[in-house]
Order: sequence, then C-alpha cells, then structure tokens
Amino acid sequence: MNMLATTTAAAAPASGLAPDRHQPEHPTVSAPSADRTHRAPPALADGMWQDEWDHIRMVRQNATNEAGFTVDRDRDHPASRAFDVLRTRLVRTLELKGWNRIAVSAPTSGCGSTFTAVNLALSLSRVPDSRTVLVDLDQRAPGVAQMLGVGGTHVLGDYLHGRTETRDHMVRLSETLALALNSEVNINAAEQLHDSGTGQVLETMQDALDPDIVLYDMPAMLEHDDLAAFLPNVDGVLLVSDGTRSTKKQIEECERILDGQTRLLGVVLNKGRI
Repeated sequence: MNMLATTTAAAAPASGLAPDRHQPEHPTVSAPSADRTHRAPPALADGMWQDEWDHIRMVRQNATNEAGFTVDRDRDHPASRAFDVLRTRLVRTLELKGWNRIAVSAPTSGCGSTFTAVNLALSLSRVPDSRTVLVDLDQRAPGVAQMLGVGGTHVLGDYLHGRTETRDHMVRLSETLALALNSEVNINAAEQLHDSGTGQVLETMQDALDPDIVLYDMPAMLEHDDLAAFLPNVDGVLLVSDGTRSTKKQIEECERILDGQTRLLGVVLNKGRI
C-alpha cells in the first residue's frame, strides 16, 4: 500500500495522509504542470475553437450554509493545513505518474469521504491556473451540493445517461473548480456505473473540460459495489478511514478489493487525535 501522508488533528474533524516512503518529508508546493495558455480548446464542427469550461455557469455558495465545515471558512484551522499538505503531495504523485482521475471512498458510511472530497477539491482549486472537477457519484446519499451550500435540482442520472449536456448539468464554483452535482437518490447506481455509456459520458466530459484532476465522491466500499463497478474509470483511490471506528480488518478488506484492479493512493485518517 502506498501511503501519501499521515496527519491527525484533535477536537475537530480533520484529514490527512501518511507520507509516501518515496517522497521527501516536506515536499515543495507543486502546481499542475500544464501550461493552459498553450493548450488548444476542443474543435467545433465548423472549425472554430471553443473552451467548454467557460460555458459552464458560475454559481454562488449560500453564505449561511451550515451543512459542513469547509477549509475555505478558516484557513488557519489544522484541518485546512492538513488538506493543503494532502493536496501538494497528491498533485506531485499524480504528475509523476500521469494520473488525474481519483475516486474517494471509505470502508463504511459516515467515515467522511464527502467531507474529504469536498475539502480536497477546494484546496486544489486554490492552485492558480488549474482545473479541478468534483463529481458527486455517491448516488446513495448525495451530499456535495448541500455541504457546499449550492442550491437547485441536479439529476446526475440524466447526465450519466447522456440526456443532459455537460454545460447544462455542471456548475462552476470558481474559475478553477467545476462540479457535477446530484440531488436525487438512485438505488440503481451500481447498475448505472456498470453501463459502458456512463464511462463514455465521463470521458467526453474529460475531453471537453481538460481538467488537471477529477475527484469522484463514491459510496462506502464495503456496503455497495458502486466503486467496484467504476474502477475501470479511475487511476487510483483515496480511502477515508474513521479514526474512531474503522478497523484494520475493514481497511485490509478494501485493499483486497482494489488489489489488481487499481491503485490505493493512500489512507486518509479522519476524526483522528494526536
């Protein structure tokens, strides 16, 4: 198992990853390497050039939203610093390997995978001239929109079935962060993720938006087979462990599921204490 970093924090939900044995103890901050000023946007049928990213509508967060702590609310909070360390080490690892599609999951529900995915996406979005996409693929209990305080109706199932265009379904929270949100529970989520058409829709999205990193918030690995069905579409998995209840046996079972299928990039310790 390749561990990226380990950090724990007391008294408040926090997150971190243990240092990669092959990485320096204090790596320098590394922004995505692509020079977007020299990156050509997708070609249209009439030969003109257009950047689909710019056509995704911008939305505002609800300033009174109390659904969840996000790192942008208190940049001095230990959790905020932990996510920035995680961001830097993750970006460096992905650059070295040429990967950019990351699933975020947990052994069981309630470990904080959505908390981790949202705050990691916010931290990544602060890298200048970058592009991060966060997709709420936990259709069992969608929570990204609520945690970020973004209102409206967002039916991810329609988008994954190809009934909605990328620019119509997705929203941008900033110049560097785009969201594929969901507000509708889908009990047939795993079957949908088995459908090759879903993978094609997400490939089209990736080609059109040209993101540096795509994060997929996924349901718990040991409770549903959504992630197992989706593994061909990701480069690696971040596993979120609840420091108060996740067991060694559960984490080992998750490792067994991923073995030979994709890479376990690291284990995030959430709700840990020093």
